[in-house]
Amino acid sequence: MISCNQTRITEFILMGIQGSEILNYSLFVIFSIIYIFTIAGNAIIILLILRCDKLHTPMYFFLCHLSLSDILLSTNVVPYLLCTLLSKARPMMVSACVTQYYFCGSSAISECFLLTAMSYDRYLAICIPLHYITIMDIKVRFHLVAWSWSLGFLLSLASIIPVSLLEFCGCNVIDHIYCDLAPLLAVSCSDTYALEIETILFSIPIVLLPFMFVIVTYLRIFFAILKISTTFGRRKAFSTCSSHIIVVTIYYGTLIAKYTAPSSGSSLNVNKIISLLYTVFTPLLNPTVYSLRNQEIREALHKWVHVK
Repeated sequence: MISCNQTRITEFILMGIQGSEILNYSLFVIFSIIYIFTIAGNAIIILLILRCDKLHTPMYFFLCHLSLSDILLSTNVVPYLLCTLLSKARPMMVSACVTQYYFCGSSAISECFLLTAMSYDRYLAICIPLHYITIMDIKVRFHLVAWSWSLGFLLSLASIIPVSLLEFCGCNVIDHIYCDLAPLLAVSCSDTYALEIETILFSIPIVLLPFMFVIVTYLRIFFAILKISTTFGRRKAFSTCSSHIIVVTIYYGTLIAKYTAPSSGSSLNVNKIISLLYTVFTPLLNPTVYSLRNQEIREALHKWVHVK
């Protein structure tokens, strides 16, 4: 039940996407299909990498964890979004809302660091090929992945702890597709200034520095590729990192747009669309990009289907 007069909120009403019954049912079918393909696509990539010896390389090791991160993000948001499409508005306990926000933040941060680790891997493979195997050994791979996941879940605590301590009062309606920081701050009656400043400061090591690292590594990769004497060599070197460039561009593009777009007023629908791109469509694009542009993935999939 929607209430805008209670002194302390115990549950939120997550509005999701508001529209006609026909539109909601249509979106339910579309998002259900996308979610199924997202889970199936990322799961297939993980299984192919685990079972195919040819794919037991650092690049695919990181890709396996990237797919796992996409599954986590999509599963955290889409099922509840589908429920809101069928029932117009869904009540959600405050603790459940905060938990959803925590796992969204954790998967987003982990993916930032995983993409950074993948760019470092491509830098070593193209710019320092003779020392690639010795530098990017099994120990280094596991350390990079372990740090990516650990930092994702630990750094999210810096935001989730103060959010969980906020008092929520007034209107219990969250006009968004999932529980995010901006909607939660909008319905809080606590002083959120310190939390907003903290969020901005933490975005520097979490988003800005990894993004700058990726840009610098790919600039060095680009100049290294230009030094290759043959056209075939340049094309082959570029093909090894083209999929990652596309994924990085899509991910950081939607992430930057998501946190720079206004979350209220006339821009609310724009913010919802960007959030949809980030949580529903982007997790599907990653396996699609890698499966369509990566010959080794296609060959492994063909062999697997042929055996079946």
